[in-house]
Amino acid sequence: MTSETHRPGHIIQPVLNHVAWEITRSCNLLCSHCRASAHRGGYEGELTTEECFRVIDEIAEVAKPMLVLTGGEPLLRPDVLDIGRYAANKGFRVVMGTNGTLLTAEMAAKLKEVPVMCVGVSLDFPSAARHDEFRCMVGGFEGAMSGIKNARQAGIDIQINSTISKMNVAYLDELISLALEIGAKSFHPFLLVPTGRGKDIEASELSPEEYEQTLNHILDKTAELRGKLAMRPICAPHFMRITRQRQKISGEAAPAASPSVRPAAAGGHPGGHPAFSRGCLSGTGFCFISHTGSVQGCGYLDIEAGNVKQQTFGQIWNNSGLFGNLRDLSALKGKCGVCEYSRICGGCRARAYEATGDCLEAEPYCVYEPVAQRRAAGR
Repeated sequence: MTSETHRPGHIIQPVLNHVAWEITRSCNLLCSHCRASAHRGGYEGELTTEECFRVIDEIAEVAKPMLVLTGGEPLLRPDVLDIGRYAANKGFRVVMGTNGTLLTAEMAAKLKEVPVMCVGVSLDFPSAARHDEFRCMVGGFEGAMSGIKNARQAGIDIQINSTISKMNVAYLDELISLALEIGAKSFHPFLLVPTGRGKDIEASELSPEEYEQTLNHILDKTAELRGKLAMRPICAPHFMRITRQRQKISGEAAPAASPSVRPAAAGGHPGGHPAFSRGCLSGTGFCFISHTGSVQGCGYLDIEAGNVKQQTFGQIWNNSGLFGNLRDLSALKGKCGVCEYSRICGGCRARAYEATGDCLEAEPYCVYEPVAQRRAAGR
């Protein structure tokens, strides 16, 4: 960001509401889409228990965000309960993202004692055969369903996470029905970002036109199921633009835009559902910490803002050049830079980075043509 490019009023004031923490990269599955290309065991440099406690203390000096313990598979980490309990005792709302297969009745009871408020369980197909093939584990679907049952019996809320691509978009309604059937509080479809092993199935990513169609359908289902199942697409920031466009068409008053980003309870992660927030929260309301302490805008945006082994979390959150750029709307390039919806959308910075090598370039999977771009072209 330079004084020449900065335009007053284009800075998003950060409000840290969520931190997703990959407390281990080890995983018992080999999922086709895994951003981390995770496998079981053998990862050097993972933060120790004491280092994790220190990082929690440092995060608490900035805010008390929702803390999402994830992986890999977080239940493979022996001290996961200690980490969760330490954070809960510091006043954090602790939730967990898991594949569910290790969520025994005994473990669910222990998580409730922490307390873990919600577990987000990944289900990508509504049938065992397809889910197990995608996640490369026979019995993965039944294991996840058993884990969901155990968590519910322990009194822990359930969120279903589904990675959506060409392979399963036809099953979207069935996945939503399954989430309702098992008593989930929320359903979050994650639009595939081709990173890690996800690059191997990049051809399965929805086209921009299919994204638009799918997001419109999700918006319809959101309205239909309001009060029954909270829904929010993730890694699809243009959902906010679509929502605003349809509000204008229907004459519905849109929520007042705040100069800062204040997402509600979930913001795209286990534990709640925001009525209105920004599309891309990377570096503004959300960040990601890797198993080795690297802090990123999100788990899919593979650019290091800093590392908690060398700097405090507060120094990284407040002073990182990457985060400074992500908070400056005038730093956005291409059509995102002139788009009238940039404050509430922002484009997927990870998808831009994977497509162009520049995280500030235009979102490559958005069909919308901004007003300024149409005017410049005489349309």
